[in-house]
Amino acid sequence: MTDPYIKCPAFENEHYLLRLVEPADTPDLLNVYSDEKAVPLFNSDNCHGDDFHYTTLERMQGAMDFWVEAYREKWFVRWAVVNKEMQKAIGTIELLTRQAGDYFNDCRLLRLDLPSGYENAEDIHEILSLIVPPAYDLFHCRMIATKVIPAAAQRREAVEKLGFTASAEALVGHDGTRYTDYYVKMQG
Repeated sequence: MTDPYIKCPAFENEHYLLRLVEPADTPDLLNVYSDEKAVPLFNSDNCHGDDFHYTTLERMQGAMDFWVEAYREKWFVRWAVVNKEMQKAIGTIELLTRQAGDYFNDCRLLRLDLPSGYENAEDIHEILSLIVPPAYDLFHCRMIATKVIPAAAQRREAVEKLGFTASAEALVGHDGTRYTDYYVKMQG
């Protein structure tokens, strides 16, 4: 598979398209990141205090600018989740290569940000089914990890259906903070 930083692949099924975020997605994504019911489900672990709650177009544009720069610098890839029927971005998925001195070394962290209306097992499973299987080859990894807080029962159901299992290990942040509630799936 091609290096995603040379040519970012798109993935799609009947309902959803995953493609690299674009500045034109900013207004659509403001609806996601301003959704107060959804924000607590976003994984902001080890993100220098950013909680991903954006309530202005300017703040959302700042995040978009950072995501575009992060891709250019090969820090991570953030895909827009596009609802094909509506032809608008309804969320994002990030895959980050993590090198650290803990259990989550050489791991791909997957962050899924969706509005509360899509926080159900069926939609989450359908969206993640597009990216999880090819991610191992795309990023040459043996493990994918994603955060699922205890209150996110629908998300937990979806990731477990995909073969993720709860990990007792803590992800240790750059400042020593220990983060929990991760689910992992090994390649194979």
